[in-house]
Amino acid sequence: MRVLLFNKPFGVLTKFTDSEGRPTLADFVRVPGVYPAGRLDRDSEGLLVLTDDGRLQERLSHPRHGKSKTYWVQVERVPDDAALQALRDGVAIKGGRTRPAQVQAIAPPELWDRDPPVRFRKSVPTAWLELTLTEGRNRQVRRMTAAVGHPTLRLVRVRVGPYGLDGLPPGTWREVPPPR
Repeated sequence: MRVLLFNKPFGVLTKFTDSEGRPTLADFVRVPGVYPAGRLDRDSEGLLVLTDDGRLQERLSHPRHGKSKTYWVQVERVPDDAALQALRDGVAIKGGRTRPAQVQAIAPPELWDRDPPVRFRKSVPTAWLELTLTEGRNRQVRRMTAAVGHPTLRLVRVRVGPYGLDGLPPGTWREVPPPR
């Protein structure tokens, strides 16, 4: 069994082929037989686990297994306690109410520059949150922060279950021992 951790850059699709010629995993990971355990949107960055083991793929990505996924999220404006509590309690988004999440405000993390950079507006402050989910609906983090009035500007996944980004530069991968 092989397990790879990849730091997906902004703008890269979480698949190996694209008929439109956009950047894909194949531009970075040339290891035959591995596939992503879950997805990250094209405009999201960070940790993607790839494996050749279908059972591990399913355990990491299917919501019934409750594997946590942690994100650092830059949002517009500074959320108040009510907005943070709403995220903790679960919010109504298309497709139903989300499971409760762990969320806290954090200092701006030390990250690589993004290309293109996040739009900057002098009149609108931003804040960073650390958000941990146990489900993974389509664009869920973005939909949750928007539902509480704080649209996501930048989204970086830093942990999936037991696996962490841990200083891995964007566009690079490393192999790690399979779970026991």
